[in-house]
Amino acid sequence: MKAKSIHGKSVNDIQKALDNTFNNGFKPTIAIVFISIKQDRRAVCNLLDSKNIDVFGATSCSEFINGHQSEGEIAILLLELSKEHYKILFEDIRDQTIDASASIMASKALKQFSNPSLIVCSTGINQKGEHFEGAKLVKSLSQSLGPDKLFFGGMAGDDWQLKGTFVFTNGKETDYGLVALVLNGNKIALKGMAITGWKPLGITRTVTKSKGNLLYEIDDKSAVDLYFKYLGKEDKLTENNFKIFEDLSMEYPFIVERDENETVLKTPMKIDTKERALVMDIPMPKGSKFWFTSPPEFDIVEEVIETATKLKKDTNAQADALLIFSCAGRQPILGPMITDENDGLAEVWKTPMAGFFTYGEFGRVLNGKQNFHSGACCWVTLKEKA
Repeated sequence: MKAKSIHGKSVNDIQKALDNTFNNGFKPTIAIVFISIKQDRRAVCNLLDSKNIDVFGATSCSEFINGHQSEGEIAILLLELSKEHYKILFEDIRDQTIDASASIMASKALKQFSNPSLIVCSTGINQKGEHFEGAKLVKSLSQSLGPDKLFFGGMAGDDWQLKGTFVFTNGKETDYGLVALVLNGNKIALKGMAITGWKPLGITRTVTKSKGNLLYEIDDKSAVDLYFKYLGKEDKLTENNFKIFEDLSMEYPFIVERDENETVLKTPMKIDTKERALVMDIPMPKGSKFWFTSPPEFDIVEEVIETATKLKKDTNAQADALLIFSCAGRQPILGPMITDENDGLAEVWKTPMAGFFTYGEFGRVLNGKQNFHSGACCWVTLKEKA
């Protein structure tokens, strides 16, 4: 497998970059496209289609390749791979359930290859403002494929507009659905992980009152009051200026326990002033155990890079290409350090890379099971077997 990363601010830029790759003898068969909602994705698809290139695409909350991070642009990972070794599947969920769509996609993948591995992108929020249930997708896809099958990916973004995200392939797109690059696992090896780098702070906390995405009480105390005490802003939270804090900065997520000693980040997004409750990105049912998190430092990035380096060394693995699905919340939290994280992973694997900032991630923690993540950096390498 050969790979090359390109980027551009327009369709014309992508046209020129493609021409340069063809002039150098590179003949890609797949384009993995991460594109701003502001760009003309259909024109990009038509361009790639005219070159007989299969398209796997998702809209983004910023996108990046080796050495270049952009907002409102286009990032593409081009792969030259035999068409016998992959298949792109597309499912519009509009007239069915997530469970049914996942089952259909898994069935098609298993019919295509006896040992399939998948790169999967779903939409993140549709044009009706409905959020995609990433956890349900991962559970259904894992059950249908089998627990040993690998898949990595993320949920499409829309530059934080929250007005509609899209996944697409040649001639098709949807604001509520899935696209998958199905690989022959006997020919193409995937290796990756989902990792957050966040550290717990203080004692274990317990949710004592919640409803849906609303978090009312922690340890029988007001969740809003306790959260602002944790932020060191309790003296500023009064009825007179309550609405000032209606939207939160998302800089301090919670580390929440889940099955089999794994954790997941769940983040307070804003305050429901009428209910006087924290609005969480993912529900926290009554009884949930969690920790507040330490302030973000460079060691978050260091842990991501060091863990990848150790995995590469321990397994003596190599890579032909690298994909990164990084939570959109990591970018404002880590600031310039996010570029160090993405480029650092590319340097570890010394391979062409592309990625985007997502509304949720799919993958496995190191030695863990398949899960849905929030706040994670989820990366995966592709390597053609000899």
